[in-house]
Amino acid sequence: MTEQITEETLFEFPCRFPIKAMGKNSGELEMIVVEIVSRHAPDTHHHEINAKPSKDGNYLAVTVIIEASSKQQLDAIYQDLVDHPHVLMAL
Repeated sequence: MTEQITEETLFEFPCRFPIKAMGKNSGELEMIVVEIVSRHAPDTHHHEINAKPSKDGNYLAVTVIIEASSKQQLDAIYQDLVDHPHVLMAL
């Protein structure tokens, strides 16, 4: 694999990159986030997934660490996440 540096970003690809999505703690959010991220990063491992409820348990933050290959891949993941009605925010 060759490293790719683009003028659009300061990241060197490939690189490990955490994707975080937050939404209501509905019981489905973690599965939804993992499915969306895995669609774009199929080699995602389950040990790279962390879900943490808010203090009162009303919201859930799901972090998935992927091996990002390009800015376009990251943009596609974030777009699919924010387009989903269960996802309130993606970082």
